[in-house]
Amino acid sequence: MCNYCPSGQIDEIATPHIAGRCNDGEVHSAHWPLFDLRVRTPRLTLQYADDELAVALADLAARGVHDPATMPFNVPWTDVAPPLQQRNTLQHLWSARAEWRPDAWHCTFAVLVDGVAVGVQGVLATDFSALREASTGSWLGLDHQGKGIGTEMRQAVLHLLFAGLGAEYARSGAFDDNARSLGVSAKLPYEPAGRRRILRRGEPASITDLRMSRDAWSTIRRDDITIEGLAPCLEMFGLPPSA
Repeated sequence: MCNYCPSGQIDEIATPHIAGRCNDGEVHSAHWPLFDLRVRTPRLTLQYADDELAVALADLAARGVHDPATMPFNVPWTDVAPPLQQRNTLQHLWSARAEWRPDAWHCTFAVLVDGVAVGVQGVLATDFSALREASTGSWLGLDHQGKGIGTEMRQAVLHLLFAGLGAEYARSGAFDDNARSLGVSAKLPYEPAGRRRILRRGEPASITDLRMSRDAWSTIRRDDITIEGLAPCLEMFGLPPSA
């Protein structure tokens, strides 16, 4: 049964909606093609977060993302208690959608394992069509950490960037005490790209920046990752149809 259409099918005459999840399991949208974007590996799927997935991700985050004694994020959004945390998570996902422009975008994917949302894989860029460079960021629910999912979802989004969008460089970064994120990066052919200090919870903290070139990614390119629904989205990423 479709969660948006009482009949269980998309009804073009019914009240308009942005996206509907119908009984064939696909998300359809003529106006926001990102809802149809998928990156699949044998283990997981990256699916652009619609409202249903946004709620699932908000609840997942509220159940815990990291040890409260640490803070892996530039913005300490996990310091907020429920239900405000869920509300803030929804607003963040909605704002990324509402503020999307071809020259400045933040694509937020739900990470699905066996159809269940286990985390978020984001990728963002400014002036991507000219610079061909984007940055990635992610988080996993506590129950899903330490199982190799973080590496798999990073490889999936890198495949989208390089194979799908024609990127020349991909950036990542993490606080020096974020062993999990740095451990994922260490498995992949990133190169050091400098260090910087920012305030974290009001105290100075150091971040290690990393950069991967297209040539470096080609040495680990996989043939078991597929991309679906990208062609209608290319204009949204600031790219021509033949990108």
